Amino acid sequence: MFETLEMAPPDAILGLNETFRNDSNPDKINLSVGVYKNQDGITPILDCVKAAEQKLLAEETQKSYLSIDGSPEYAQLVKQLLFEGAIDEARLATVQAPGGTGALRVAAEFLSKRMDRNRIWCSKPTWGNHVNIFQAAGLEVDWYPYLDEAQQGLDFDALQGTMSEIPAGDIVCLHACCHNPSGVDPSLEQWQQMATIAQQQGLIVLLDFAYQGFASGLREDAACLNPLLESGCDLLICNSFSKNFGLYSERVGALTMVASSGDAASAALSHAKSTVRANYSNPPKHGAAIVTTILSDEQLTAQWHQELADMRKRISDMRQRFAQIMIDKNSPHDFSSITEQCGMFSFSGLSKLQVDRLRNEYSIYIVGNGRINVAGITDNNIERLCDAILGVL
Repeated sequence: MFETLEMAPPDAILGLNETFRNDSNPDKINLSVGVYKNQDGITPILDCVKAAEQKLLAEETQKSYLSIDGSPEYAQLVKQLLFEGAIDEARLATVQAPGGTGALRVAAEFLSKRMDRNRIWCSKPTWGNHVNIFQAAGLEVDWYPYLDEAQQGLDFDALQGTMSEIPAGDIVCLHACCHNPSGVDPSLEQWQQMATIAQQQGLIVLLDFAYQGFASGLREDAACLNPLLESGCDLLICNSFSKNFGLYSERVGALTMVASSGDAASAALSHAKSTVRANYSNPPKHGAAIVTTILSDEQLTAQWHQELADMRKRISDMRQRFAQIMIDKNSPHDFSSITEQCGMFSFSGLSKLQVDRLRNEYSIYIVGNGRINVAGITDNNIERLCDAILGVL
């Protein structure tokens, strides 16, 4: 049977990571996969995470299944981190999920199979796995414009023009902050306008919130939730703790649905649980227990806030240094926009041919669309990176 299969194409990002691992060049640089790296080029375990795990090791007594919707303590802390009391929590239905990806899949299947929706609109460009997830759940994917012609800023006129024509009942996928892959985010005023359009058009907003704390701060990055709540539009939020807690391999996320009443939230939760049961049955425990332990301890929470701020500052510093070095080296391409973007990613403006040359001639790995993981830039590789980019421009 299996001999009839042809090889499936490799994942555009994770497949590139495998090629990087097989590269024998000792000076190779990986700017492809979206993981944070410290100044030594290592994805660290946060000190607060280590302390929480030590506490769990000493106090944990069993490894039994969680319930279908996960840990109730974890769900409560997720709601608090997102909304900080800005909404009656009876209107919220939260299910723990295996990472932000798992949350997106549960949300998409819930909307497709339980709410009978069939189309979702994504920004052009968007995270490469969005299309895979949504199509696998039975949704048709369409597009709204996002970046300007230079691929460096937001074309808000085009965005709101298309959004104003999306049919009622369709889903629109928005990035809460640190837009992946561009690093270009709307202003709060623009969020207010998008929320108004979503409410007027009768759209369902699916908010991908994978980077809370990586743009400006935990509360600042959640500011987009306020106009969405005030508008009264239908809202589902998929959040992840992979980045801001460094828990990539633990798969820690959640889906939170905002309903008009407590009864509606309970009904939504029951259908979300049925969706989970038919998928992975119940979520993994350990990563959520780490997050719960940290957010339930005042000292560990303060430590996490500082470590998160340190990660955010390092990325911002690398943006500034990269742009300045390219100016100092008289780059023919203007990279100043990288300093105005936020989060781990930025569009470099490099062509597919230039990206291929960086990989083949310099062992520098960048996603084919030119997306750079700024967190992969360090003091040790930034000069070589800049020289290599100048070599292919």
